[in-house]
Amino acid sequence: MESVLPYVLAIVPTIGVGTLFYFVIKSILEGDRRERLAQARWEAAHDRAANADGPASDKSTGGR
Repeated sequence: MESVLPYVLAIVPTIGVGTLFYFVIKSILEGDRRERLAQARWEAAHDRAANADGPASDKSTGGR
């Protein structure tokens, strides 16, 4: 066991950093996914509000 301990202690920091990296990347990707969903919801609500006012082309062209 004493001969294996230095190797285990050498690998533990790598495993720790790898685990930390995994959770950081996972958090970033989940945040990006949530932000995209929120933006899609906002754009859909914005489009619904714009369509409720009537076609934008009638207002921009002066009713032509």
